[in-house]
Parts: sequence; structure tokens; C-alpha cells
Amino acid sequence: MIDKINIRVYACAVKDNKVLTLFEEYAGEPLMKFPGGGLEFGEGLIECLHREFDEELNVKIEILEHFYTQENFMVSRFRENEQLLTVYYLVNIINEEDFLILDPCIEKTEWIDIDRADNPFVLPIDRIVFDKLKEKFL
Repeated sequence: MIDKINIRVYACAVKDNKVLTLFEEYAGEPLMKFPGGGLEFGEGLIECLHREFDEELNVKIEILEHFYTQENFMVSRFRENEQLLTVYYLVNIINEEDFLILDPCIEKTEWIDIDRADNPFVLPIDRIVFDKLKEKFL
């Protein structure tokens, strides 16, 4: 039975037709994902993104625009009682020279080509967003 909702906020930082991705292990699975994370109580979506970039990557961001909000019902692949709602924004990293992985869960970051033939994402909503990035930037 679904009795929780998990609101996730992610960023698509795009430069030179590449988008920033994080590699981390979650629940024993290696995952490539967009930077961002879970909304905390008493926090707005934009505040959440700013906090996540501070905590995980030591950088400040500029929010450019809302990019995508998940439209379909989805259950978390990690918790079967939890419904997911994910929101994505396009962002610029302001102080890229300060970029530093602070979160021990993040194995590495990589700027991946948007124009690659395959869709490298595993999580279903990330796959949709990557396809939408192709539409917008290519």
C-alpha cells in the first residue's frame, strides 16, 4: 500500500551540449543520475536544489527555468510504499572552480554528451528528461 510521497528535485546543468551527471551507489545499485535530491519539510523546490548543490558539490547555481515535472504515477524502485514525484530545472553552475564532491555516496561526476545515440540513464523519469534535453538542445 502506498502511504508516503517522496518529492525529488533535480537539475540539468548543460554546457557545450553536455549535461552534468553523478554516479553513486543507491541501495546496492550503481546509478547514474542528475544532481539533486529529496525535498525536506519546510523547504521550497528551488531552496532544495541550492542546498543539494551546496551539500554535494560545493557550488552555487543559478536557476534558469523549470524544465520538466513527472506526469505519471510512479512507485519508488527502492521503497514499494512510496510514490515519487520528480521536478527538473535547467541550471547554470556559477562558481565551477569551487566544484568539489562533498558527498561520500557520489563516486564521480561526468559531463555526458547530449548528442550521444543511446540514452544512458536507468531511472525511467531521468530517461524522459534526457530525451527532452536532446529535443531542446540539439
